[in-house]
Amino acid sequence: MSKIYIIKDDLTKLDVDAIVNAANKSLLGGGGVDGAIHRAAGPDLLKECRTLNGCETGQAKITKGYRLPAEYVIHTVGPVYSGSESDPVKLRSCYIESLELARKNGLHTIAFPAISCGVYGYPWEEATAIALDSVRKWQSENRDYTLDVTFCCFSDDMYNLYLSIK
Repeated sequence: MSKIYIIKDDLTKLDVDAIVNAANKSLLGGGGVDGAIHRAAGPDLLKECRTLNGCETGQAKITKGYRLPAEYVIHTVGPVYSGSESDPVKLRSCYIESLELARKNGLHTIAFPAISCGVYGYPWEEATAIALDSVRKWQSENRDYTLDVTFCCFSDDMYNLYLSIK
């Protein structure tokens, strides 16, 4: 039976099969969690990302983890919040596509940051509810496969929000 964990920690230090990178469309690094992952993984991550030809919003691609404790990095591009009807659809897709990619690659532990909750401006409460709902639904529809999911929070406020919604 798959489980969900909520922690406050440094995503780049987690010993899981894959961590998820809240990337930009280029996949070539940036600020926030994206920059932290690229710095921790080392220059080989950037080299591999250059071969992927970017990634569209709501999609996901996988690379090796290089210097990270995680064996893989799943890169997904969250929506820049606009208040449109497509925002939650695209954000939900980030979680589902990442989980599908994990399953396709035989992974059993994955850790997510709060996708689109930094500079992309997604309202935290709405994004957190979408994240938890997406993962629960996926786990329920994939009972034949064990995939434990960790939501790795960057602040006490985000951590407490996840706990209050869980």
